[in-house]
Amino acid sequence: MSINTNELIQYCDNYLEVFNFSDYCPNGLQVQGKESIKSIVSGVTASQALIDRAIEANADAILVHHGYFWKNENPSITGIKYQRIQKLIKHNINLIAYHLPLDAHPEVGNNALLAKALGIIIDGKFGPNQLALKGTIETTSGEQLNKLLTDTLKRPAMHISATKEIRTIGLCTGAAHNFIDDAILQGVDAYISGEISESIVHIARENNIHYYSAGHHATERFGADALGQHLALKFDLQHQFVDIDNPV
Repeated sequence: MSINTNELIQYCDNYLEVFNFSDYCPNGLQVQGKESIKSIVSGVTASQALIDRAIEANADAILVHHGYFWKNENPSITGIKYQRIQKLIKHNINLIAYHLPLDAHPEVGNNALLAKALGIIIDGKFGPNQLALKGTIETTSGEQLNKLLTDTLKRPAMHISATKEIRTIGLCTGAAHNFIDDAILQGVDAYISGEISESIVHIARENNIHYYSAGHHATERFGADALGQHLALKFDLQHQFVDIDNPV
């Protein structure tokens, strides 16, 4: 089966409620390709490696979390941006990207799916745009949660430890480490995100809160794959998730 590209984008826009978000990039169709789609390759980032894999798979569309045209970036289509877009246009491949809407969605969102994978029972939201989630787990130690993260994401997390046991957890994937102040106001015992900065170490220690930097890429592998699977099932499309290794 296949679906008209514009119809698919309209469905995704409504399903993800993109109009509720003020984002750092355009959501939806970023580079136009074929008028109809029957085969999708999904991935975290629209890198050259992912584009090459999509070309090999003869895909009609690439669906990602991290696309192009970010706020405050140089708008010129030169260098690697040119190389990537030139390949997309040459092979008539649609590039579809959803950023914050794909973090926040309760069913196919990065945050909800990471929480589910860790066994966290969600009971609230917090932070800018209410992106971050708050929930509870069976009481555990900082070391045990670190092992669970490592086993779940297949990469070691950086753990800034606290003295308390963990019952309540806040999380927001990717580069949401600065939401830690909001997490502290929520009274959680631990906060999980993808990245870390120098100041986060001191904030975590001085507030006696566990902090886990679990990897920007690793924490955001869930959403694009889940959305691709959802679209494949709903519209009888072919879908393949391609995980391009990224240690960050």
